[in-house]
Formats: sequence, structure tokens, C-alpha cells
Amino acid sequence: MEALILAAGLGTRLRPLTNDRPKAMVEIGGMSLFHITQSRLANAGISHCVVNIHHFAKEFRTYIQNSEASQVCRLSISDESGLLLDTGGAIKHAAKHFSLKEPVVIHNVDILSDIDFHALEQHHLASGNLITLCTSRRHSNRMLLFDQTGNLAGIYGRDDAPGLTPLPFSGISIVSPQLFDLMPPDDKPYPVFRAYLELAKSHRIGYFMHNGDNWFDVGTLDDLERARQLFTPDALQHYITKGVFPEK
Repeated sequence: MEALILAAGLGTRLRPLTNDRPKAMVEIGGMSLFHITQSRLANAGISHCVVNIHHFAKEFRTYIQNSEASQVCRLSISDESGLLLDTGGAIKHAAKHFSLKEPVVIHNVDILSDIDFHALEQHHLASGNLITLCTSRRHSNRMLLFDQTGNLAGIYGRDDAPGLTPLPFSGISIVSPQLFDLMPPDDKPYPVFRAYLELAKSHRIGYFMHNGDNWFDVGTLDDLERARQLFTPDALQHYITKGVFPEK
């Protein structure tokens, strides 16, 4: 497997911490969110990571080159410093960095979870999905809709219809390499689910259920503080190497 770490966002919910750095450089337990995510993926057997950059791109590039993160696994940078491409454009723009011979995990930089990436890959390959979205049973104000066959069918609150099941997206997915050719051009920004919903009309986009209790979005200051209390340096190392969440 290869991986794309989505890290180019402006991090507005983490201000003022992101007034002078990208969200990916905000730290928990003495490690940046980027280094945590990259290390977790590398320990799960992923040998090549691509990270997209935009907000404080020069500073982030320098950090990557001069930190331990540069030694974790083979790393490529998908540069969006000229134009922030949103999640959909970012995936298309990063395509040139991948081998296009194996599945790619797409991972938001501000997500912590104990998802088993090997189980995710096996589920994805066995299902024949073009895209497999990680979901869980948890409360969320932002949910996707899946039909009775488990295929992506809409956005909750917009495309509601009888027989559709709402599930929250966990900010992690795995895609087959064929996806990159099917995505719209990256000449302008676009959200990824606009493209995915169009693709779902002719391709299978399913889901992988994981434990929602062991999942953390650290995209706000309050959530970041809770994560810092939970993930002590020792707990963080155990999480990175074993994928084990600390006890709450």
C-alpha cells in the first residue's frame, strides 16, 4: 500500500496555533500531527507516503526535510502552494506521485484511530470497491448515506430517502489506483464527495466499519487539548508502533 496524507488545509478551527504554521505541524506529545500520521502508516507497512502542502508551504517543506519525518518512509510532496485544491483536486493532483499499481490509503492529518490498515486493505480488495470509506457507529453532524447494498448514495440532510443508512465518514479511506484516472481534472478546487457521488453511479463505493470509540478528530482546540491529555509521550509511541489507543 501507499498513502496520501491530506495536510494542506488552512486549519482555521485550530487558530491561533495555525496563525504561524500549518495544521500538520501542531504537536501532540512532542510530535507533529504529520509525523504521528506518517509514522503510524509506516508501522502498518506502508512504504511510500505523499503529503499535500499549501498553508505555510515553505515552512512545512523545510520542517519535513529537516525533521525525523524525512527518515520514516519514502516521502513525496504534492505542492498546492499556488492554489489550494480542496479534497477532490488534491487527490487528482497527487496522482503523479504514486506507482498506480497498488491501493492507496487517504488519511486526514488530524485523525487518530486504531483502524487496522491490513484488515482495511483485505476488505477493500475482497469487496471489489473502487473506494472504501471508513465509518463507525458514532454521533456526527456530518454523515454519508449508503443504500441497501452498501454503496454510497448521498449526503445526509441533503439526499435523504427511505432505505438509506446514514454513517459518519472517519476521514480515512482506501482507493484502487484506477480512481486517479476517473477523477475530474485538478485545474480548479472541488470537494471529493462531489466526484465520489458521481462515480458511485457506475462504480462501487462501499464502507469499512471500525470502532468509533477509538477515533479522534483533533481539528479543534478543545479536541486537541483532550488528545494531548490522552496521548502522553509513552501512550503516543505505543499508538504509533502498535496501533493501540490509550485507555480513556
